[in-house]
Amino acid sequence: MPTARKQKPVEEDDMRAEYDFSQGVRGKYAARYARGSNVVVLAPDVAEVFKTARAVNNALRSQLGKKPARKSKRRLTRR
Repeated sequence: MPTARKQKPVEEDDMRAEYDFSQGVRGKYAARYARGSNVVVLAPDVAEVFKTARAVNNALRSQLGKKPARKSKRRLTRR
């Protein structure tokens, strides 16, 4: 028997009146985004050692026998 989800309390609506999402489609681009991304979740103990995606990729490439990737001129946004 499925359990009922708790409803989040409704907060004040801070959406501007001119925004109209009535014709919006939920998840319209989700499949396209999923094809272009590959998310891997690290165990907490591994994440403590490998602080950045670059560190993880370099470690994996060393296991594959490939040279580390060259530095990108484009700066990635921190999350």
